[in-house]
Amino acid sequence: MDMDQAAVFLAGSILTMLGFVIVVVGIVIINNVIHAFWKPVRIFTSDSWNLNPPARYAHQEELDRIAPELAKEIPKK
Repeated sequence: MDMDQAAVFLAGSILTMLGFVIVVVGIVIINNVIHAFWKPVRIFTSDSWNLNPPARYAHQEELDRIAPELAKEIPKK
């Protein structure tokens, strides 16, 4: 193997791995975007046949379980 073949082989292997890394990073980003907005698919359940599902509101017991948010005090200097 002479110097020209070795240089071409080195450049080709580096570019091939760089392309592979870019493809993997792209797949991971697409997977994270899909996972963030994915809703579970329900097939053959009673609510899958309902075209207009009723809105769900919190009951008073559920609202009582939510901890109140207290305003943070500004530290004095």
